[in-house]
Amino acid sequence: MAAAAAASEPATDEGTLSIYKAARRIKRRESTLYNALRSVADDAAFVAEIAALWPALPLVANLRCGLWYTQPRTLAATCYFKSTDGHAGNWGFSTARLNLHLALLAGERGGCIIVDSTRKGKRFPDSMSKTIPIWCCVLNQAIQRHRLRAINQVAVSKGDAEKYSGSSNWDSSVHLPVWVLDTEKNAIEGRIEEWADKFESCGADIHSLSLGLQKPLRPLWISQSTRIWLNEVPEHELWEFTPVILVSASASRTVPTQRMSSEYSWHYIPGAGDDEESWARGLTPALFWKHSYDLLDGGPDLCNQLVADIVEKDRVYRAQRGEYSPQITAKHLKSSSHNDPYCYGDHTTITQSMNSDPSAIAPTNTQYSSDGHVVFWIGASNLAVSSTKQVADDLPDVDCILNCDSTSRSPSGSSENSYLELPIVGSKDDRFSLLKNLPRAINFAKKNLTAGRKILVCCQTGEDISICVALAIITRLFNDSGCFDCGDFFAKRDITKLEMRKRLVFICKYAVNARPSRGNLRQVYSFLCNEKEQLSC
Repeated sequence: MAAAAAASEPATDEGTLSIYKAARRIKRRESTLYNALRSVADDAAFVAEIAALWPALPLVANLRCGLWYTQPRTLAATCYFKSTDGHAGNWGFSTARLNLHLALLAGERGGCIIVDSTRKGKRFPDSMSKTIPIWCCVLNQAIQRHRLRAINQVAVSKGDAEKYSGSSNWDSSVHLPVWVLDTEKNAIEGRIEEWADKFESCGADIHSLSLGLQKPLRPLWISQSTRIWLNEVPEHELWEFTPVILVSASASRTVPTQRMSSEYSWHYIPGAGDDEESWARGLTPALFWKHSYDLLDGGPDLCNQLVADIVEKDRVYRAQRGEYSPQITAKHLKSSSHNDPYCYGDHTTITQSMNSDPSAIAPTNTQYSSDGHVVFWIGASNLAVSSTKQVADDLPDVDCILNCDSTSRSPSGSSENSYLELPIVGSKDDRFSLLKNLPRAINFAKKNLTAGRKILVCCQTGEDISICVALAIITRLFNDSGCFDCGDFFAKRDITKLEMRKRLVFICKYAVNARPSRGNLRQVYSFLCNEKEQLSC
């Protein structure tokens, strides 16, 4: 009797299964690793077709989702625009994510193509519908102001005056897609002046932007629902603006999801590249494209094992080279010469004052590597930032390492004076982790910078914690001209959020991959305020 009752329990559970649980079970069954990779490859083919229409325009991936839809060999750069800055009622212009390198690249090449995707069932993510259009408008507005001031003051050379001659026809209006409501558009238009003031006050190099952009930035939108007549594709040189072509890689949910290949059937997942931690099992976009044929040809039955083998082989390979290479735990389905003042190779040696005359600043030239292993040198400060993947046993031009990732190993031969490891975690895990460790970081940096040594500040990604630690060092130990002074300038001046923002913009000019989180920036500001209070006592 007991056995019969036990046997009937699963049937009872199945009979009382709610619609929500049934839908979740079906979704989990469809959201397999093979389906995700197959969907990414299918959408990437569409992106390649669009890029082929304008081969002269550089292809740019919006981090991080956009990386999955672009092969590394075709990628010119990356950018970082957040959808949250475009959410209804939460529109914003972030000075922590200026993406000025993208504007300069678009000006140099006549435009650019940005790739992103979304899982939300919409044709375009909010980063493309509103965040990037706001960014284009604010930059256009600031450039127009700069040119009009230069013309009115007659403070530009004859050559610059010719470049500025078209300022009266400069389009600085907001261009939003037709599906954005008029109420939203009016609210955004009402805040453009405020955002332009904020952009000008943060110390960004608007003069270089003004010289680099001969025509205003303007977004255009392309999705898989867009109709393009191939015999009537317009030449981007003929447009009266610098096109920022926004390509949403995935199809909307209205298309059939069950698809067939020559051998296997598979379920299409819109925006499959989003939220990679939940499905990729340690696979990165670079690894996927390196082994894409094997992964897709292997079929759904072998996909998980193939991915596990590829990830483990890559981990062992990087470990043998002395790079940071932790083991991946997959959840269950439930440069060369530095003599030139410009950048050749991985070392940037451009000197820029944080409050200097913009006309004296040379444009930055940043080199991208396919595997993401780049060291960004912050001007002539003797400070560099990178991910812990760069912490190998032999690093050229690096005398000391300030490692903000406790999960990585220390290089062989490192001493107490040349290596400091701080167990800093993200603000979501510990709201005070960075704040508690910054005093040791500042003391280590002060001692080594005084001795004329070059310091590499690294964290697991090279985009958040290391940027915030470098920001604290720059603000605490350097003056407003970007020169090391052991903190004399900091002791004489009050620290404000505006001053800290200027120094963050200074860092982001060189570390173009910087993505500091708001929680960590707050900890840096709290630390600096505490330092001022101690100096005042």
